Amino acid sequence: MCDVKKSRTREENFMDIVRTRLVRSPVCNPWRNLAWEEYLTKNCADDEAIFYLWQNAHTVVVGRNQNAWAECRIELMEKEGVTLARRSTGGGAVYHDLGNLNFSFVVPRERYDMTRQLNVILSALRALGVNAEFTGRNDLTVDGRKFSGNAYQLTRRVGLHHGTLLVDSNMSVLPRYLNVDPEKLKSKGVKSVASRVVNLKEAAPSLTVEKMYAPLEEAFLAEYGRGCATREDSLPDDDLYRDLYARYSSREWLLGRSPQCEAALRRRFAWGGVQLCFDIEDAAVKDLRVFSDAMDGELIRAAEKCLDGQPFEWDVLAQALERAFPQQAEMGDLAAWFREHPALQA
Repeated sequence: MCDVKKSRTREENFMDIVRTRLVRSPVCNPWRNLAWEEYLTKNCADDEAIFYLWQNAHTVVVGRNQNAWAECRIELMEKEGVTLARRSTGGGAVYHDLGNLNFSFVVPRERYDMTRQLNVILSALRALGVNAEFTGRNDLTVDGRKFSGNAYQLTRRVGLHHGTLLVDSNMSVLPRYLNVDPEKLKSKGVKSVASRVVNLKEAAPSLTVEKMYAPLEEAFLAEYGRGCATREDSLPDDDLYRDLYARYSSREWLLGRSPQCEAALRRRFAWGGVQLCFDIEDAAVKDLRVFSDAMDGELIRAAEKCLDGQPFEWDVLAQALERAFPQQAEMGDLAAWFREHPALQA
C-alpha cells in the first residue's frame, strides 16, 4: 500500500520557522527599496520569516503589468519631481509619500499564509486602538474606507506579500498624478479615489508613522518569533543588489515598450481590468501586451506568452487559454470575452 502524505496544518507550517528577520530601510528611494525587497526574496532561508518596513518619498508605484502611460500623468510627475516606480507584483497604481508606511512579508512558499500575515497587521492596529478589517480582493479598511492595499507574488521558493499603510498621507495629490479608470470606481460603487480611501490618523488622531514601527514588529514576532530574531537597517552592498537596483531604476522596467499598437481592447472584470494591445501580421497576433491591475501578476504574464503568435481568431484564442489554464477562473472570463467578438476576426 502506498503511503499517503498528510497535508500540513497551519500550525505545523510555522513550527519549523526558527529564524525571524526584522528589516527597516534607511532610505526613501523606491528603486532602492524595491530592489532590497527582491534581494530579500532571493536570500530568504527555508526556515526563516522576514518582515520589512520601508517608505518612499513622493512616488507613484504601478503594478507589474500596468501601462504606466495610461495609469499616470508622466509628464506632470517629471515636472514636479515625482518618482515613478514599478513593483514586481500585480495590482493597481498607488501614491506613496512619507505619511505612508509599507510592509513586506517574505516567507518560504509552503509557509505563505495571507490570513496569518494580515493578522500581524490587524493585531498591531488593535494595539494602537484601531479596529480594521480585510475586505474585497486586497484591501484593509476602517469603517468601509481603504487605508491599505495588498499585493503578492509566489515564486518557486518564496512568497512575497506587501502592502501600504496610509497613516497621514496627502490625499489631495492622488487624483493629480493618477488616472483612475471610471469603470473601476463604478464597480466599487464610489465616485472618486478620495471617497474610498482614509488615513489611519482619522481613526486615531495621535497616530504617526514612527509610532507604527514597534507595534508592527512586536505583532510579527508574536506570530512568527519562535526562534532567533535578527535586525537589519543597512542596504546590501554586493553585485546582486546593484544589479537589482539597476533594473528597478531602468527606463525599460519603468515604462516598457511603447503602448502604440494596431488593435486595442479593454474590459473590467470582478478580479481586475485588462487591456490587450497587439499588432496583426500574417493573420496572427504579434507583439501582444496585456496590461492589467489583476492581483495575480504571474498569471497575466503567462497569458500574454500563451496568446502571442496565435492565429487571430477569437475562438482560437479562447481555446488556447482554456487549454493552458483549465483551472483558472480569470482565464475562463477572458475566453468568454473573446467569444463575444466574432465580428472582429481577421
